[in-house]
Amino acid sequence: MSLGIFGLLNNVYSDTIRIAVASNFVNPARHIANKFRTTTGHNVIISIGSTGKLYAQIKNGAPYALFLAADSTTPKKLVQEGYGVAKTRFTYAIGKLVLWSNNSKFTVLKSSILRGSYGTLAIANPKLAPYGLAAKETLIRLGLWNRVQKHLVMGENIGQTMQFAYTGNADLAFVAYSQTINRYGHTLPGTIWQVPQRFYRPIRQDAILVKSHQQNNQTALAFLQFLKSSQAITIITQYGYAIPL
Repeated sequence: MSLGIFGLLNNVYSDTIRIAVASNFVNPARHIANKFRTTTGHNVIISIGSTGKLYAQIKNGAPYALFLAADSTTPKKLVQEGYGVAKTRFTYAIGKLVLWSNNSKFTVLKSSILRGSYGTLAIANPKLAPYGLAAKETLIRLGLWNRVQKHLVMGENIGQTMQFAYTGNADLAFVAYSQTINRYGHTLPGTIWQVPQRFYRPIRQDAILVKSHQQNNQTALAFLQFLKSSQAITIITQYGYAIPL
């Protein structure tokens, strides 16, 4: 959909849609929603949570028109179970996992730090959050999963996991790279190790239209198209995500 059509939508009517967004993507989603409102006049209300919890809410009838997940598996599952519109599903971003600390004790971060002395390590619940699963895969690949059990604290979602580390309640945390970048594109204070991609499966983040909102919902479809626009892609990459080729 061209920006000309976005402008036409703006001239015809103003609408509000509710979308479910995985916690790792909340800052770019808000930025994109603001751009979308400026371009079309339509409002976007964002609900955040772990991909697993948002999936359960959609199945239980939550009024979300769109779902921006932190993986590709969950939107695909929604299609298979009759809750998602298959032809609307696409990968809007590819995420990156990092180990991050707000503790000045850690001046350099690398995998060997996990074999050393530290208090707590935060990860998101691997059963609910794709970034938590990526963290678990990384620790297994490093041969450290059993070793770190006594240090682990689990967040319900990746947002809570970042909060543990940001407030000092965890010495270290596996989080999304995007969470270490503020809305101005600057890296947050702290120490970071970008986990090599070979340690975890690619985090392909898919968006999809929820089936209960597929009828006469041009605004939701317009937002999906806007998510593919150059304006949105600029924002997405600013927050450290890769864009699928």
